[in-house]
Amino acid sequence: MAATNLLLDVQGLKVNYRTSRGTVKAVDGVNLRAKRKEVVGIVGESGCGKSTTGLSIMRLIRSPGEIVGGKILFKNKDLLELSEDEMTNMRGKEISMTFQHPLSFLNPVFTVEYQIAEAISLHQGASLEEGRKAATEMLGKVGIPTPMRIGKYYPHQLSGGMRQRVLIAIALACNPSLIIADEPTSALDVSVQAQILDLIKELNMTLGTSLLLITHNLGIVASMCDRVYVMYAGRVVEEGDVFSIFENPMHPYTVGLIGSIPSPHERKKRFETIPGMVPDLTNPPSGCRFNPRCLRATSKCEEDEPPYVEVEPGHFVSCWRD
Repeated sequence: MAATNLLLDVQGLKVNYRTSRGTVKAVDGVNLRAKRKEVVGIVGESGCGKSTTGLSIMRLIRSPGEIVGGKILFKNKDLLELSEDEMTNMRGKEISMTFQHPLSFLNPVFTVEYQIAEAISLHQGASLEEGRKAATEMLGKVGIPTPMRIGKYYPHQLSGGMRQRVLIAIALACNPSLIIADEPTSALDVSVQAQILDLIKELNMTLGTSLLLITHNLGIVASMCDRVYVMYAGRVVEEGDVFSIFENPMHPYTVGLIGSIPSPHERKKRFETIPGMVPDLTNPPSGCRFNPRCLRATSKCEEDEPPYVEVEPGHFVSCWRD
C-alpha cells in the first residue's frame, strides 16, 4: 500500500480491561490500515474486539480499559502521543464516529439542529447562527425531510432511522477524513437499514471520506467494503479485499461466518453454525485462539500460535492449515 495514499495505520494495538476476574486482553496486537477514500470493514462476533478497536482510534477507551501498546498513525501522526486537548480537536474535525445506539449518544435536552451546529462552531470557528444554517443543510444532505422543521426536534421525537441520520450528520459536519461507523444499522428494520447503508456509501463516494465500518453482518460487508479485516478473540485472523475474502476464505472462522449467511439462491433446511462460544479473554486458549471451536484443529493448533502470512497478494491469514 503506497505510503502517500495511506490515511490510517494501526500497528500492534493492545487494549486491556481490568476486572475482578483478571485482565481481559480485548485487543491483542491488532494491525490494520485504511487508504484515503477507502471503505474498510472489521467483522466478527460480539466480543471479538471490533468496537474496542474503533474506540481506541478515537482515544475514547475509559477505565477500567487502557491502551497498553501499539501505535495509531493517522496522517503519519501517532494519535497515542497527542495531548488530550490535541485529541479533542482531532475528534469531529479529522476523525468522527457514529455509534450503534444513537439515543445514548445524542443529548436529550438539546435539539438536533443545535447539536450539529455545536460541532461546526467548535471545530470551524463559525458563529452559532452560521452553525445552525449549516446544520439545516447537513440534515438535508443525509436525507431528512423538511430539515428546518425536523432540526427543531429533540432526539426522543425522532425514529431510530432518523436518529441514525442525525448521528451521521454530526459525524460529517466538519468534513472529516475518516468516519468510524460502529454497527450503524443494528437497531433498525431491514428497509431502513438499506436506506442508511445507501446513504453512507453515497456520502463516501461524493465527499471522498474514508470509512471504517464495524459490523457482525457479512452481508453489509459484501455490499459496502473494499477490504475486510476478520477479527476473532482480540486478534485479526484474516484480511484481504472483499472479493478474496468471499471467494476464497482461508481461515476456518471466516469460512464459518460466510457459511452462516442466508442465500437468496439456495434453500437450506438448516443454517450452518460455528460450534462453541468466543473464549474468555482473561484466559484465552493457547496456540490458535479458534482451535477449541475449529473442526480442523490439530495438536499443532493447540500448541503454537500460527504466523500471519500472505497467501496471495494482499490476502493474509493466521492459520496452520495448508
